[in-house]
Amino acid sequence: MTTAQTIAQTTLPSADHAASLVVDVTVVGAGLVGLAAALACHQAGYSVALLDSGPGLTQSQLNADANSLCNDHSQWDARIYAISPNNAKWLAELGAWPLLDKARLGQINAMQIFADGVPMSLDAEDESADCLAYVLESRALAQALHERVSMTGMPVLFNHGCVAFDSATTTLHLADKRTIQSGLVIAADGSQSWLRQQLGITVQKKSYAQLGIVANFSVELDHAHVARQWFTSHRQDGGTILAWLPLSSNTVSIVWSVPLAYADELLALSPSAFTQAVMQAGGQALGDMRLLSPPVAFPLSRQTCERTVQDGVVLVGDAAHQIHPMAGQGVNLGFRDVIDLLASWQTKNSYQSLADSRLLNAYTRRRKADVLSMQLLTDGLFQIFASTNPVLNSIRNAAWQLANQGLVKKTLLALALKL
Repeated sequence: MTTAQTIAQTTLPSADHAASLVVDVTVVGAGLVGLAAALACHQAGYSVALLDSGPGLTQSQLNADANSLCNDHSQWDARIYAISPNNAKWLAELGAWPLLDKARLGQINAMQIFADGVPMSLDAEDESADCLAYVLESRALAQALHERVSMTGMPVLFNHGCVAFDSATTTLHLADKRTIQSGLVIAADGSQSWLRQQLGITVQKKSYAQLGIVANFSVELDHAHVARQWFTSHRQDGGTILAWLPLSSNTVSIVWSVPLAYADELLALSPSAFTQAVMQAGGQALGDMRLLSPPVAFPLSRQTCERTVQDGVVLVGDAAHQIHPMAGQGVNLGFRDVIDLLASWQTKNSYQSLADSRLLNAYTRRRKADVLSMQLLTDGLFQIFASTNPVLNSIRNAAWQLANQGLVKKTLLALALKL
């Protein structure tokens, strides 16, 4: 039993008494964004409860995964994230970043982007930055965040689903008859958010009719901490986007966004044939490649909520928004949700509640421009490279040549570094 689970059981009375836990903030969802939100609120001095309907990570699982990660560098998590420097600094302030195994931490110092063969290079040095992003495994960051949460002593309830939410009292009713009442609820419960459904918040969802295929490879040549991305529009059923993210030890993680039919073809290939397809699509930029993990696919869509604040609940992360993964910014946007929420509370006076409308309105204004700009960027790039119209493609290629000039490149660099 983990420390956090022990505390949760002793802090929250048994179901027989149908008692209520009262805290300042309840975080629903123990993914990366939810774990970070719970830590950030605790660090800011608020009492916090963390709730998830799933099992979470037990201490034995944490230890086993940590040993596996340390002892076998051929095993890599299929879920890889590129964390912006600002968010890495924030995670360090939360105490999670120092717990990561630096031997498994990748770093992006530059990017090479190819649009139908036309290259563009972005370099961190052009903005006097140390790097553009850090590349890490989801489970490694989850382990670090879980470990930090267990150190706080906050109530953590895994395998506890909610059956009702009382918006009048901001109270969550659990399946075992217990309740959690709080000043504010942070919904970090994913793209299918239960809390969002309870509030009746409308969601606009747009399917890209594509799958994202992820896999990890060892490579022959030094990746030199350069991320590579290829936009192509030669297929009749739409364009493709292939990204190679540098991990440590001459290892890369790929994300290949392709139309559904092409995804079926790729996933049906043998490991060696799939590897050859990846090498060919990337122009064999890193020489021979060896597949380290079977390819995994997930559907791609854009999701936007009509609002992200209602009845004492704030939606964050995938519960609030989803974007195309081409920029690797989904989890970064989720972390920024939490950072901006905490920033909005810094002006709170002693008479205001955490759910005060003026505070939350300031928060929504902070987030609207950030999220919208990233959604427009990723959706716009997808649309122009998905086009099969030769006239539009000619206009696109001319625009890309223009974008390859200094001012536009500096703008793209600044956008990447500000997250």
